Amino acid sequence: MTATTETSTATEPKKAAPKKAAPKPAIKAPARKAPAKKAVTPTKVSKRREVIAEQAETTAAHVRTVLKRIPVDRIDADPDQPRKHFDPVKLNELAGSMKRIGQQQPVSVRYNAGTKRYTLIMGERRWRAAKIGGLTELDAVVQHGVKQGDRTIRMKAVAENVGRADMTAMEEAVAFQQLLDDEYSIDEVAEGTGKSAAYVGWRLDLLKLCPTAQEAMSKGHLPPALAWYVSKLSTDNQSRFLAKYLRGAFATTRDAEAFVNACRAEEDRRASQGSFFVLADEATAAATPGGAQELLPGAHDVTDEERERLTADRTRLTKRVDKLSTAGEILSELVAADPEQLAVLLAGVGGGVGGYRQRIEHLRDLTTKAIKNLRDAQAVAAVRAGAIEINPQAAADAA
Repeated sequence: MTATTETSTATEPKKAAPKKAAPKPAIKAPARKAPAKKAVTPTKVSKRREVIAEQAETTAAHVRTVLKRIPVDRIDADPDQPRKHFDPVKLNELAGSMKRIGQQQPVSVRYNAGTKRYTLIMGERRWRAAKIGGLTELDAVVQHGVKQGDRTIRMKAVAENVGRADMTAMEEAVAFQQLLDDEYSIDEVAEGTGKSAAYVGWRLDLLKLCPTAQEAMSKGHLPPALAWYVSKLSTDNQSRFLAKYLRGAFATTRDAEAFVNACRAEEDRRASQGSFFVLADEATAAATPGGAQELLPGAHDVTDEERERLTADRTRLTKRVDKLSTAGEILSELVAADPEQLAVLLAGVGGGVGGYRQRIEHLRDLTTKAIKNLRDAQAVAAVRAGAIEINPQAAADAA
């Protein structure tokens, strides 16, 4: 026989916190801000709160919670489950554990009176593992009177899954959007899931990715941090950048990030001039006269006087930079030197060994900053060399 134990009569579920004035993001990151929220009038806020409170009271009056053991084959997956990917290796590991020592934590389900079946609220991973391990019954916290799509239940499901190692960034983004569709504010979503408002905003931005980029990120081919920058580009440029990235056109992720930022800046620059641009594909870029070796990339639209000034500045800068070879020779000598000999030669001279080390460390810090600046410059040059500028009016006339 299956034992049924009445644990408690469900109390009124916690009401959604009133919408607060938008706080400053918990993480200060100038380049990444939570999306701006739409202005909502006090009347609409009040009305929304009344509807939510009424729904919560109605749910609480009919919900009854029971702890019981139920057949695995009478449990169905939640169609609104935010997590879609479950690592098969880890599922098999959990199945083996459950088979050896049993179930350690009950799943949470809601009872459907019409079908006399149960739908998972929390614990789908345990349920899947139980089926793999051949378990026929599971301990479950059963909630009677909960309807499909209940906003409180959805928040609990998202809160349980967000942040898990096997939940993808896109799954988090979709889950957060579902909560916004349930009329939670970004601050309420952040509070309910234990994340910052900025984190929720960053994930929501990923929904702006084109389908190809979303798929690449879900499969692990596009890192989430880089994908966030890509989401700021136009759809055409997202696709063309992704093609370059997947072909291995960038030595490092930082190079790719610099390129995307340069693309975004170029989009803004062209838009301010009344035109727009898309990245050229590889064939078009290769056919561009001069390509990336153009005499003065980006200077094709300047006056002769300005061009002469740029040429003079280039000569002056390159002469100074070329002197870095001398610094390289000095550093190579220090690298090859014997530490004991260095201690003898530099001790007591101009601050001693520590003084020289401090000077080298200062150079190292400057070198790191110079590398970043040159990386960004290289990205700007590459973007401008591989860009196609389009005048909207001309495109309209051609059509």
